[in-house]
Amino acid sequence: MKGKQAAVGFIFVTVLIDIMGIGIIIPIVPELIQELTDFSNSKSAFYGGLLAATYAVMQLLFAPILGGLSDNYGRRTLLLISLFGLGLDYLVIVFAPTLAWLFVARIISGICGSSFTVANAYIADISEAKDRAKNFGMVGAAFGLGFIIGPTLGGVLGEFGTRVPFMVAAGITLLNWLYGYFMVPESLSAANKRSFSWRRANPIGTLKSISSNKVIVPLLISLFMIYVASHATQSNWSFYAKEKFAWTPLQIGLSLGFVGVMVALVQGFIVPRVVKRFGEIKAVYTGFAFNALGLTLFALISEPWMVYAVIVPFALGGLAGPSLQSIMAGQTEANAQGELQGGLTQIMTLTAIIGPPLMTGVFRYYTDPANEVYFPGAPFILAAVLALLSILVAYRTLSVIVMKKHK
Repeated sequence: MKGKQAAVGFIFVTVLIDIMGIGIIIPIVPELIQELTDFSNSKSAFYGGLLAATYAVMQLLFAPILGGLSDNYGRRTLLLISLFGLGLDYLVIVFAPTLAWLFVARIISGICGSSFTVANAYIADISEAKDRAKNFGMVGAAFGLGFIIGPTLGGVLGEFGTRVPFMVAAGITLLNWLYGYFMVPESLSAANKRSFSWRRANPIGTLKSISSNKVIVPLLISLFMIYVASHATQSNWSFYAKEKFAWTPLQIGLSLGFVGVMVALVQGFIVPRVVKRFGEIKAVYTGFAFNALGLTLFALISEPWMVYAVIVPFALGGLAGPSLQSIMAGQTEANAQGELQGGLTQIMTLTAIIGPPLMTGVFRYYTDPANEVYFPGAPFILAAVLALLSILVAYRTLSVIVMKKHK
């Protein structure tokens, strides 16, 4: 029993570190790029988008590969390799002499950060039926907590130097690797191991399968647009806040931490209550509307205090995602639910490849002194348009579902 508890704790910290690795760089990436180059904030934003897309490409390619390898060599082995690789990745950033080395680090981080798939498999291996939901809930909590701690830690430690957050992250990661090496057992028995197959490690195959369900295709497209729109904040926020308000990494990190707290509150407390009272479809429309409103207001605000006021309606946009996913699950056969969830993960990863260079590219264009129009909020307007388009794309399918329920 104690061994299982130690293993669950190890997985919790591993996932937390993985997600922190995504967030910790966000508040300081403008300063880090400009420290290594002579780029303006406008040009740095575009390269920041490329760094984020590089990470996502590696995740897309390596998540199914690491999952397959863990079925062959064991979960513990792959998790330890991933953790050690992440520790090295942070050290590469600490000592990176040029921008090219940041891309090398993001490649390593994307590959090793794909261990989320393996972590879930480890939990599935060690959990009894009665504890499975609770243990997966802990992994989900680590995921959410990472998005709060990562940017906040990056902002706070970034005040002492752009490399300091990565020194701390490297230390935490390697300490967790040591703990896992000495204290955590393998979860996969020899009888349950299977040979690795490149065919089964195909990152696109799942998307082809779920797209055969014509009922949910418009909803998938709608979700795709919302995920792309989210990168107006996820990939662009640091550059926007620095450009418009001259914010420091600390101010950027604290604002992103507040976003994380608000999103957690919406997902954990408001979504269940709204869905119970008004239903999933109304929750989707309400979420899309709040999303578009929040994004539009971000584009137009003129004072720093307004940021925190706008974060509240923007976070309420989180009503849409879980409700839309639930509707899609309800339109999918019971024996294809795992495939659907895998496909949704792939869509999220694809948008993390497309969204960052798109949004930071728009930001670069509208903040370039060579252009006549100066409008740092342009990416948020584009994102708001995508949010409104998602309503139109989803409307017909959702209307058909409503009609079926009333028959």
